[in-house]
Amino acid sequence: MPFRSMVREMRGEVDAIARRRPLPSSARGVRRVAAVAPPGEEAARQGCCWAELPPELLREVLARVEASEPRWPRRRDVVACAGVCRTWRGVVREIVRVPEVSGRLTFPISLKQPGPRDAPIKCFIRRHRATQTYFLYIELTDALADAGKFLLAARKYHRPTCTEYLISLDKTDMSKGSQTCVGKLRSNFLRTKFTVYDAHPPHAGPVVPKRWPAGDYPVIQINYEVNVLGSRGPRRMNCIMDSIPVSAIEHGGTAPTQTAFPFFNPKSSRMDSSITPLSSQVESKLVLKNKSPRWHEHLRCWCLNFHGRVTVASVKNFQLVASDESAPANEENDDTTLQFGKIGKDLFTLDYRYPVSAFQAFAICLSSFDTKLARE
Repeated sequence: MPFRSMVREMRGEVDAIARRRPLPSSARGVRRVAAVAPPGEEAARQGCCWAELPPELLREVLARVEASEPRWPRRRDVVACAGVCRTWRGVVREIVRVPEVSGRLTFPISLKQPGPRDAPIKCFIRRHRATQTYFLYIELTDALADAGKFLLAARKYHRPTCTEYLISLDKTDMSKGSQTCVGKLRSNFLRTKFTVYDAHPPHAGPVVPKRWPAGDYPVIQINYEVNVLGSRGPRRMNCIMDSIPVSAIEHGGTAPTQTAFPFFNPKSSRMDSSITPLSSQVESKLVLKNKSPRWHEHLRCWCLNFHGRVTVASVKNFQLVASDESAPANEENDDTTLQFGKIGKDLFTLDYRYPVSAFQAFAICLSSFDTKLARE
């Protein structure tokens, strides 16, 4: 039987179990006993033929399903397998690799994990001017601006002294009190400095800085330099990655990786608030700077090579590279960590790679949309 047919059959049986009628009042006691039974026994009582698979066979089946579904929307079959029962979910979580290794986005937590090292993940942003909302999608094909798979949403809010963008996992609920809110971007009064806040601790393990309140963990400081040429000249920006040490981009280095959202995994929310992450104490922070464009005499404009991913000239277009400010020569890395550019009136491409996550890349690009009084 093809693995796609197996997955469809499994999903059909799970839906059939969910649609069963509630038991009559005379059998409520039996229903309460069944509710606390192990997931495998409960599925077996309901007639699921996949409940008692040997562990080796189960792992082999799920591994082949994961390998055969590299892109969305077909990758939803992997998520469906994780929803069968607790045993299946544990096996799928062990099989599915982080984006840094696999280059794939599977679960919501993947949006907080660093991108792949070898090739960037290609995404795009749709802007809705009327509602001041922004939506991040991952590309489903190699064509620019296809239908895409929704990843994140953001809404712009005007405050008396700043501008704030709330970032959410839900495109219909971008309120601050929502559990789907994963972070925010806040500017200063002149819109020249921005701070990205993560709603969850950015460091792996039970280590959280004591000085920051819950839900406001600063992870990026974005600075735009004053442009004396106004809109005629290119922007100059740098991003101080507070949660990523410089050693992350060195050979054998690793970037902090979140493993679960607190509201998805209650155990991960138990933290020791008296300890500061070691990386922030003894290691310098990673700094991303934009590549300087070159003046093209024939075209009479500033140019950067976006390798066909950007088609419209705009002051918002930029490429970020890693640079260690603590290095004596302040040498820049030629590998582009994040690039952002315009391809339509309200359509922009966003490509990111290690050590930046989708959430961090989206927040950095949102700062480019804001009106900068001191820069243009």
